[in-house]
Amino acid sequence: MAEPIKVGFLPLVDAALPILARELGFAEAEGLSLDLVRDFSWATVQDRLLYRHSDAAHMVAPLAIATTLGLGRPAVPLSVPFVLGLNGNAITVRPDLAAEVTQVGGPSDIRIIGARFAALAQRRRDAGRKLRLGVVHRFSSHNYMLRYWLQGTGTDPQGDVDIVTITPPFAADALANGEVDGICVGAPWNSVAVERGAGVVIATTSQIWRRGVEKVLAVKQDRLEQERDLFDPLLRALYRAGEVFIDPDRLDQIVAIMAGPDYLDGSVDAIRRVVQDQVLFAMGREPVHIPDFMFQHREAANFPWVSQAAWLYAQMVAAEQTFGSSADYQKAQSVFRPDVYRSALGPIGATLPGASSKLEGGIKGPTGVGSVQGRLILGDDSFFDGIRFDPEAYGAMLKK
Repeated sequence: MAEPIKVGFLPLVDAALPILARELGFAEAEGLSLDLVRDFSWATVQDRLLYRHSDAAHMVAPLAIATTLGLGRPAVPLSVPFVLGLNGNAITVRPDLAAEVTQVGGPSDIRIIGARFAALAQRRRDAGRKLRLGVVHRFSSHNYMLRYWLQGTGTDPQGDVDIVTITPPFAADALANGEVDGICVGAPWNSVAVERGAGVVIATTSQIWRRGVEKVLAVKQDRLEQERDLFDPLLRALYRAGEVFIDPDRLDQIVAIMAGPDYLDGSVDAIRRVVQDQVLFAMGREPVHIPDFMFQHREAANFPWVSQAAWLYAQMVAAEQTFGSSADYQKAQSVFRPDVYRSALGPIGATLPGASSKLEGGIKGPTGVGSVQGRLILGDDSFFDGIRFDPEAYGAMLKK
């Protein structure tokens, strides 16, 4: 067998597919030896990939785009040939703050919660002590989902609150110690905060954008182009792992693997809840089923839609992290590689969308869409505010 493929990851439930590809033998069946390297910050995952200490990475989707555009550091083109999962994040705040904005213990209308949160944030701002909210990276979907919700419900994310970066495994500690007033992080770290009594979940990102892109497989662009014989089999192994992940008969096996000391090293109960789309909103309450809380594999969830990359770029511009330009917009979209996905997975009979881009937020119920292989029905992908994102219309607004 060839040299091991090293894949960097963070201890999050949406690292499931590379973990299962290794542990259940799907990588080996493709002639690959998979070596998974656990880190504790996205910055370290990024560094390992750029300096060739890893071959691929479990990565927050916007970071692959920011790296390609050279935001915050010299540009290094990355490619995303596979999406590892959609959503799986929640917004968790101190219990006393949660009691001011929501009925503690379960889901509610996040537009109403957002309006109450806006009033609270403005009172704190006027008193000279802005609320401080932690996200896992400034170039993360957590940051953009949080900002999108805040902006859409009356909070100015640039002026009414302070948004800071905190690494996922330490987010619950930061909330418990009073370093932040709220966190937007991935599973299982919201559950950790809730179980410790440090926080209460007030919203999930699946309530903000039902099919929001979250983690991806990132590869350096030049390596992907030069070593397709290495990465195509990896995509196939990940796809096979996705088939198992959504199989309810394999739940106990999946949870046991994920909770192991080499991977999440965490609570079996918390991980099981996530896999089953169950969210613990507050300590001492019963978990609540949230449809599509973390969306894996079904409905071509692993397909890298170019329109997802387009939406993320639009949020970077909205956050004033970059000035919108037509050239950068095209470059950002080119990071997502549906062509590689189709080429790698077509031979094993994977369902392949016919289009590479779509109107994000435009599907309200089960809808059949064009496919070049298999039958594809996509479910609700709406935004909480009802807005639809048209990549072509957005591109027409940008400067050349």
